[in-house]
Amino acid sequence: MLGAIGLDEGQESAYRALVALGAAEVPDLAHRLTLPVPQTERALRHLERHGLAARSSARPGRWVAAPPGVALGALLTRQRHELEQAELAAVLLAEKYRAEAAEPAVHDLVEVVTGASAVAHRFRQLRLGATEEVCALVTGGPRAVTGSDDQAEERAAVRGVAYRVVLEREVLTQPGGIREAGAALARGELIRVTDRVPTKLVIADRSLAMLPLTPRGAEPAALVVHASGLLEALRGLFEASWREALPLILGSTGCAEEGAGGPDAVDLEILTLLLAGMTDASVAKHLELGLRTVQRRVKGLMELAGVTTRLQLGWQAYRRGWVAR
Repeated sequence: MLGAIGLDEGQESAYRALVALGAAEVPDLAHRLTLPVPQTERALRHLERHGLAARSSARPGRWVAAPPGVALGALLTRQRHELEQAELAAVLLAEKYRAEAAEPAVHDLVEVVTGASAVAHRFRQLRLGATEEVCALVTGGPRAVTGSDDQAEERAAVRGVAYRVVLEREVLTQPGGIREAGAALARGELIRVTDRVPTKLVIADRSLAMLPLTPRGAEPAALVVHASGLLEALRGLFEASWREALPLILGSTGCAEEGAGGPDAVDLEILTLLLAGMTDASVAKHLELGLRTVQRRVKGLMELAGVTTRLQLGWQAYRRGWVAR
């Protein structure tokens, strides 16, 4: 089970035994493992080099196991980082190969990827390989192409990769939808919302796109499109959707009137969710409030702003700085 982090069967057995015993001398451990003493010593020295075991300072001759949560966690983190770096290198090499090809063949302009695992892997490669901007259309259906990967997106933000995302409004009503959108906004991503998105789509650096190829219920498959007239058409589709969508606003910038008759934190949360296009019932469910409580608070906000319609309330909320622009 621990072979993925470089341990063979004997080394893993030695570590598991140390974890169970707490501490042990080499002969006792060799007897428990039914291994020769020299082989047991080699296994312990290997564990020591990887930070998984150490000689006891309190009782010479005995070995103790490092805490699994710390020792194994560090090894797994290093393995993940090395794998991601290898994936990124493979993507960059592939792009360099295509860029240096004098006249790429037509079949090199598109790739067909089949299988859920292969689609997810290719999608992750595409995002890891982006250096400037990632644009995405996200629908409310199953996410065969686009999806959330906080770690990958945080690393992209650190590298200075910009994100522009158009969400179908249904996404916000799904479990965790508001939370994921809020986390994305906190990372500096630009998000807009519309009633309907034509298709799932992701475009990296304006040079590579990916979109689903099969309908719901069929085996997941996706089309990867390289620089071509088709890619230009997909870029145009994204830009058209972006222009028609409305900016998503979650959270407030604070309120100068708060504490002096202004909206409180719950009022502001209700207001920002309504501005995101959610219904009173959806807001009530998300905030775990009663529907009448939400409607009563909205009425109070309208009275506070001196307006008679919700459209006017939205305008006043922007003008008074109750929500971020």
